Amino acid sequence: MNIVWLDTIDSTNSEALRRLAELPSMTVLAAREQTAGRGQRGNAWFTEPGRNLTFSIVLKFGEGELLAAQAHWLNYLTSHAVASFLREEGVQPQVKWPNDVYAGRKKICGVLIENTLQGSSVAASVIGVGVNINQTVFPQLANATSLVLCTGKECALEPALERLTALFEKNLPLLFDERRRSGLFEAYASLLFQKGVSARYHDLLTGEEFSGVIEGVEADGRLCIREGSRRRLYRFKEVGYIL
Repeated sequence: MNIVWLDTIDSTNSEALRRLAELPSMTVLAAREQTAGRGQRGNAWFTEPGRNLTFSIVLKFGEGELLAAQAHWLNYLTSHAVASFLREEGVQPQVKWPNDVYAGRKKICGVLIENTLQGSSVAASVIGVGVNINQTVFPQLANATSLVLCTGKECALEPALERLTALFEKNLPLLFDERRRSGLFEAYASLLFQKGVSARYHDLLTGEEFSGVIEGVEADGRLCIREGSRRRLYRFKEVGYIL
């Protein structure tokens, strides 16, 4: 991967989308300071300058190479790479569906994937990742943690990014190999936060709160939560965790 470090930028995802036509596939834009980072559901992503990894991976696909209906595999690929990196650093991660990464009950990484489509295929994907590395205080994020808080050791950012993107690149071919990628799905499913544990959830379609147990993820990427004898299936932005 070609990693390009930027001193200051509003958002690596925004910059990658602005420059999408000119950036080759497998380009990584990384920011030492991100002034207007974006998270899921329109949330802001706050990060202390020079203390964390904030970057975006640009992928481009040929027609029919990755169907829009298969785009959730990008969640699995990205979450698995981040989780593998954290394990190498001594942290036991979990994935809060679809792609936030937790250490214990605190968020250590957020992911924002933005796709452009051509017909029924994904033409390009910008995968934004923010990993809390050396930051120790999170005044605007009550439920956050970092690598240094988990391990007590600071981590150099540039080598860390090289290791993380290498893990991503290693499994990238699995996206296009239906026979081999089941292992990637199984690894992702094994990391699910609150899997098998009764917890409270918020149905964002009906406004209802309920108690249920995460059973896993369906083949189409939907989250399955069992409430008694009822199986509830949710797509992204249809269910929230009550933590």
